[in-house]
Amino acid sequence: MEFRTLRYFLMIAREGTILGAAKVLHVSQPALSRQMKDLERELGCTLFNRGSRHIELTEAGMRLRKRAEEIVDLMERTETDFLVSGDTITGEVRIGGGETPTVALIAEAIEQIRNNYPQITFNLFSGNGVDVGERLDMGRLDFGLFIGNVNHDKYETLKLPAKDTWGVIMRKDSPLAAHTAIKPEDLRNQPLIISQQARNDMSSWFGKSADNLNVVATYNLLYNASILASKGIGYALGLNGLVTPLISNDSSYLQANTARSGMPGITFRPLEPALKADIFIAWKRYQSFSPAAGVFLEKIKALWGSTQEA
Repeated sequence: MEFRTLRYFLMIAREGTILGAAKVLHVSQPALSRQMKDLERELGCTLFNRGSRHIELTEAGMRLRKRAEEIVDLMERTETDFLVSGDTITGEVRIGGGETPTVALIAEAIEQIRNNYPQITFNLFSGNGVDVGERLDMGRLDFGLFIGNVNHDKYETLKLPAKDTWGVIMRKDSPLAAHTAIKPEDLRNQPLIISQQARNDMSSWFGKSADNLNVVATYNLLYNASILASKGIGYALGLNGLVTPLISNDSSYLQANTARSGMPGITFRPLEPALKADIFIAWKRYQSFSPAAGVFLEKIKALWGSTQEA
């Protein structure tokens, strides 16, 4: 199986037709069709359900698509990492992480690197801890940004000098908006929107009532959850500073942005007792870094200290 064949397969999956893919790839349609039939014969399975105007991936085709994306991604990245011109350091640094205001610290490091190495670029992947961990393990990310829990036995880690604050995002006209902070009993029987990944952390905060929570929705991205909260569907538990300002609950910034996004006035209230999360940046143990990723590693160590052991 050739690398080029996998790229052709992915283009067909993206375009939905062999003709469309052939035009993008600048190859003839018969030649592309022949290569796909050869690929199916080599793998011993049917990859496409061929219709008169459109083709769809079979179950086997969808499995191959996921694997092919990983292979092509790694191959292209390897090629990029070795494109070094003289003493100039080039390449891409790939960083994954959940939604957190602490990304501002990563931006600080990137800014300083770009001032000295303008040919280094950065790719930021947003996802929960599970998604980030999987990509880190597969080599599709150089670094992962983890909120709260991280496997210190599996990764080298560096604790960032910031903590994220958990709280409740709600409509400004909701009854709980009159509170300065939200206690577990305040949320009893209330409709809740909770991060699926952070549910264990929230359970410890709720204590005995954790088994009887009225969870109406779970989320991966807090911005989407905040839209549900703005419609009065529930109270969204999330981190401060992502969809509301870091300080004032009544700032003009909030009013302007909620109006522009269609949210009829949302606000944030911290939890009581306070629930805060440490932020770690992690990378695989014994990782062999590209020159660009090595520059980033040295920068974050210089800014925030040595790696943390469990």
